[in-house]
Amino acid sequence: MDTDFDEYVVTRSGALLRLAYLLTGDGHRAEDLVQDTLERLCRRWSRMTDVTDPHAYARKILLNQHLTWRRKRASRELVVADLPERAGDDETETVGVRHLLWQRIGALPPRQRAVVVLRYYEDLTDADIAEALGIATATVRSTAMRALTKLRSHPDLMSTTLAEESR
Repeated sequence: MDTDFDEYVVTRSGALLRLAYLLTGDGHRAEDLVQDTLERLCRRWSRMTDVTDPHAYARKILLNQHLTWRRKRASRELVVADLPERAGDDETETVGVRHLLWQRIGALPPRQRAVVVLRYYEDLTDADIAEALGIATATVRSTAMRALTKLRSHPDLMSTTLAEESR
């Protein structure tokens, strides 16, 4: 195996795993997604002489793998009511708001979720997001706007956020 690839895996797999987890919301699925991504990247590594940013290329593979998996899963997915809250210690309001926000982000369509994660958690520019997803920059902006509108439309999220801000 190529030592450059080994070095890439050591230095960047953590970032890929974080991105995968933010996209999937599931640790096991995120690990599988990163493994699939690195396997595909390894097969192409020796032919990547014209790639200037291997991490952007890996991120694009990961996003495509995730979106493909979501499309396949959506055709078999059953919609159920929200799960009841777990019993246990009271969590701080901040953790509760974050949890609620992640539930809402998780309910977004795959492309909207990817744009939100890449923009607000990976701090990518609209141009970088467009390149990663293979869409136009204007599409990134409109997708982000629709995602934020959808997130803002949830009264439970808005009332919780407003209660936090009034403190």
